[in-house]
Amino acid sequence: MTTVSELSPRFRHVRLELAREKGHPLGDHEEGYDLLVPLDAEGRLDAVEWKKHQMQCRVRLFRPNAEDRIGRLRRKPGGQWYFDYEEGERDDEIGFRLGEERFVQGEYVSIARDGKMHTFQIKLVERL
Repeated sequence: MTTVSELSPRFRHVRLELAREKGHPLGDHEEGYDLLVPLDAEGRLDAVEWKKHQMQCRVRLFRPNAEDRIGRLRRKPGGQWYFDYEEGERDDEIGFRLGEERFVQGEYVSIARDGKMHTFQIKLVERL
């Protein structure tokens, strides 16, 4: 298994927290994702580095009163990024245009979970 020190220097820890939405007028810092992903110089997902290190591209979904879910960042043949937690597609969470987004602190990304789109603010992008 690859250790953190053996990963590409492009890898970053990215923290996403639920942004303001119906039922959460102030957002929710206790609901979101921690990502371990490679980013290019502009802060976008690096598909070349991802392909080399797919098994290390991790996702952790955290929510209040629920067990954390651990999965992987995956990519469909057409280039669409998604979070995969188990075999099959029933639990996949699709990122809306994640390949075009810049993972920069303060920016927003959208992820479809349980048939509903949610917006998350990028709260942290740090080197490993």
